[in-house]
Amino acid sequence: MRFTTEELVTAANLVHEVVPPTQQYAWPLLANHAGCEVWVKHENHTPTGAFKVRGGVIYLADLKKRKPNCKGVIAATTGNHGQSIALAARATHFKSTVVVPRGNNPEKNRAMIAQGAELIVHGEDFQEAFEYAESQAREHDLDMVPSFDPNLVKGVASYALELFHHVTELDSIYVPVGLGSGLCGVISARNALGLKTELIGVQAEGAPSYALSFASKKPIATNSIDTFATGLATRIPDARAVEIINQNAARVITVNDDEILHAQALLLRDTHNLSEPAGAAAYAALLKERHRMARKRVGVILSGGNADIPNVLAIAQLRLNSGGP
Repeated sequence: MRFTTEELVTAANLVHEVVPPTQQYAWPLLANHAGCEVWVKHENHTPTGAFKVRGGVIYLADLKKRKPNCKGVIAATTGNHGQSIALAARATHFKSTVVVPRGNNPEKNRAMIAQGAELIVHGEDFQEAFEYAESQAREHDLDMVPSFDPNLVKGVASYALELFHHVTELDSIYVPVGLGSGLCGVISARNALGLKTELIGVQAEGAPSYALSFASKKPIATNSIDTFATGLATRIPDARAVEIINQNAARVITVNDDEILHAQALLLRDTHNLSEPAGAAAYAALLKERHRMARKRVGVILSGGNADIPNVLAIAQLRLNSGGP
C-alpha cells in the first residue's frame, strides 16, 4: 500500500471539506518531563474528537461513487471509528448502523447516536462486535465498513501531512496503534515525502497484538485483552497493517494502564487538553523512552480526547509531582 504525494494531497483536500486541519504545538512543560522537544498533534480537536473521522470521509466518498444506491453501511467500533462513519454517512446521505461491545464508553455511544447512527450493543469485546456486524451486513444487505482499509489509511494520512508540513526535521513520532490505520497513515505520508523520521507504534500492555506481531515478524493474535484503553483494545491484528508496520516502523512498544493514566494527567495539567487513554499512549511511550529521545525533536499523536466520566475522575484524583513526571 503506497500512495503518491499527489494522491495524499487530493485526499487531504477532500478531508478538509469536512474536517479542518488540526493544530500541532510544542509544549514546554511536556518537553521538560521528556528531556526533548515535544510536538503534540491535536487530533482531539476534530469534529468527532478523534483522528478516525478523516478516514471515514474518504472511505464513504469512494463508496458513494462505486455504489450510489447503497442501502446503508454498518461498522463495529469501540467509539471513534463509529463516530467517523456516522458523521461521514450523514454527509453522503447513507444510513449508518454501528455495533459496539457491552460496557462501551457511554459518552461515545451517545455521540454516535447524535451523529445519526443506529446503535446496536453486542458482544464482550471489539472482535465479537465486529463478527456480529459482519453477520448483520449479510442479513440486511448493508455495506460493512472495515476498521482497516486503504481508503481509511489515505484519509488519516492527512493529519501526518499537516504535521510534516508545519514541523520540519522531526527525529521521531510516537503513534498509538489500535487496528493500525493511524500508524499506517503516518508511514504513508513519511514515505511519500521521502523523509527519514523514525516511527514508533504504541500499544497497551494488556492488548499487545501488534507488538507481538512486530517481534514475531508475522500476525499474532491474543486470546484476551486487559486494558482500559479501549481505542487500543485489539485482539486480532489486520495482516495488511502488520506487514506495513513491520516493514516501516522502527519498533512497536507497550505501555501499561498506570503509565497511560499518568500521561493523561500530565497532558491535562500541563496543556489543558483532555485525552482519552489511547490518545495519551503516545506521550506515555515517549516518557518511557525519554533516555533514547534526549535533546531530539519528537512528535506525539494525541489521537483522541473522548474520555468517559470515570476516566476523567481517575485523572483528577491522580497525585502528580509538581516538578516532573
